[in-house]
Amino acid sequence: MQIGLSSQDISQAEIDAVVGVLKSSHLSLGPKLPEFESILARYVGRKYGVAVNSGTSALHLAMIALGIGPGDEVITTPFSFIATTNIVLMVGATPVFVDIDEDTYNIDVSQIEAKITPKTRALLPVEVFGNPKGLDKVCDLAKKHDLLCIEDSCEALGSVVNSRKAGTLGDVSFFAFYPNKQMTTGEGGMVVTDDENLAAMCKSLRNQGRDEGAGWLAHARLGYNFRLSDINCAIGVEQVKRMDSFIEKRRNVAKMYQEALGDDSRLILPYEPEGCLVSWFVYVVRLQDSYTQEHRDKVLESLRAQGIGCSNYFSPIHLQPFIAEKLGTRVGQFPVTEKVAQRTIAIPFHNNITREQVDVVSNALSKSLDSLGEPGLS
Repeated sequence: MQIGLSSQDISQAEIDAVVGVLKSSHLSLGPKLPEFESILARYVGRKYGVAVNSGTSALHLAMIALGIGPGDEVITTPFSFIATTNIVLMVGATPVFVDIDEDTYNIDVSQIEAKITPKTRALLPVEVFGNPKGLDKVCDLAKKHDLLCIEDSCEALGSVVNSRKAGTLGDVSFFAFYPNKQMTTGEGGMVVTDDENLAAMCKSLRNQGRDEGAGWLAHARLGYNFRLSDINCAIGVEQVKRMDSFIEKRRNVAKMYQEALGDDSRLILPYEPEGCLVSWFVYVVRLQDSYTQEHRDKVLESLRAQGIGCSNYFSPIHLQPFIAEKLGTRVGQFPVTEKVAQRTIAIPFHNNITREQVDVVSNALSKSLDSLGEPGLS
C-alpha cells in the first residue's frame, strides 16, 4: 500500500467552478478574485483580504507595505519553513531568532523581551503545525513594546486560541494554500488585515505597482507580479465553503492516530492545548530524547521503503548553510529547536485518510522503532 504524506480534497464543486472560469472572459483579475478575498476574510474575521500567488509573496508584500527594510530587526523563530526568514532578508532587514517552546514548538514568549533592541520593528511569530498556543501573548507583547506583529498563519487556517481566530491576532496576518494545507488553491496565499490603507498598498504591490482604477500602463510605485488567477480563486471560494468540514475531518484523523499510537512510550504525540482549537496542518510525532537524529533518519528510511510518505519537519533555519554564513548562527545556539528538529517525523496526514491507512502507518512506525532496539544499545 502506497500512502502519500499529503493530499488535497477536491470535489465536483471546485471542478465546476474552474470550468466556469475557463468558459468566462476573465482568467485573471476577474470577479472570482474579490469573491475569494471577501469570503476568506469573512471566514477569518478580518475586514480585508489580498489574494496573491503564495504565502511567501503574502509575507513579502506585508513587509514592504509596513515599511520594514534595512536597519530593522525582526524577531522570529528558527523552527519554521525557510520563507519566514528569507523574506526578512529579502527586504533588507535582519532576522533575530528566539528559541521555541518545547511543548508547543512555537516561539518561546518568555525569551522575546531579552531580544528586543532599539532596532526591533516587528515580531514575526508562526503558528507551527496549526497550533496557535501562545500567539495571542506574542502579539500582546508586540503592542506593549509598540512593535508590529506580523502573524504567520500559513499553517493555521481555522485554528482558535482563547476565542481568537488565527489570522486576527497580528496587525497583519497571512495564509498559504499550497496543496498540503488545510485548503488549497493549487498555489496561492492571502494577506488579511483590518487596515484599509495597508490592504490597498498590498493590492498595488501585487499588480506591478498599479493603484486601483489606474490604467494598465500607469504605475504608482515599484511593484511585483504576485497576482493569483481567477482559476485559483474559483477553487479557493469553494474550498472556504468546506473549511469547517475539512477541520472536522482532520480532527478525526488526528484522533485515530492518537488512539493507534497513544500507548507507545517511545513517541511524543502532538495534542490540542487547553483553550485552543487546532486546525491540524500536519501530524508530526517526535522520538523521545533517548533517541538520536540517526535513529530518526533510520525510521524515515524504513517507512519510505514500505511506501509510506514521511519527512522530518522542520530543519532548523539557523543551521541552513547560507543563513549560518550570513547571520553567523551556529550549532548549539537554539538548543530546543535543534533537539526537537533532530527527532521529528511527519507521517501521512490529510482529510481523507482511512482507519486502515492509519493502522498501516502506525504498525509500520512501531516496527521501525522495534528494529532500532533499545536506545544507546543499538
